[in-house]
Amino acid sequence: MSDGDEDRAIARERVIESMEQSAEVYGLSRSAGRIYGVLYFAAEPLSIPELVEETGYAKSTISNVTRTLTRIGLVHRRSSAGGGRRVQYSAEREIWFILQDVLQQYVQREVQTTLRTVQRAESQLPDDGGMEAERIAALRGTYEDLQEVITLAADLTAAELREALEEYDQ
Repeated sequence: MSDGDEDRAIARERVIESMEQSAEVYGLSRSAGRIYGVLYFAAEPLSIPELVEETGYAKSTISNVTRTLTRIGLVHRRSSAGGGRRVQYSAEREIWFILQDVLQQYVQREVQTTLRTVQRAESQLPDDGGMEAERIAALRGTYEDLQEVITLAADLTAAELREALEEYDQ
């Protein structure tokens, strides 16, 4: 292996290890991060036996993880070329699309739930202007701002969001 090939392999492995850690943060297994990473760097779609060979995981692990990754849109499943029975998997490489989906499905839902709870608590407070009312109102404002940011991020392309932020910064 040449120095350039070795450097590329090291960089690839470093990124895949980061994907393993990220997967855990988002409630997935490390194996999900590794499988996604292997597929992300694959030159062409891979079958379950090829993923077993690449990762060293059991076929059952690969099967369960690819099913989960397909369900959440990180991986695409398709039949092999020529109508064969072997299923192949490829990674969704448009990360912004994935992040938008996560924002819409998970973060937005959590923000809305918390905002409703805060608004309900605020409406139940007496009108005496106590410390709780002030802090809950500040929290409500923060969650309303967060909800607006999430909506913008989920609706705009990365380039559009970057442009909006640059205009805001001026």
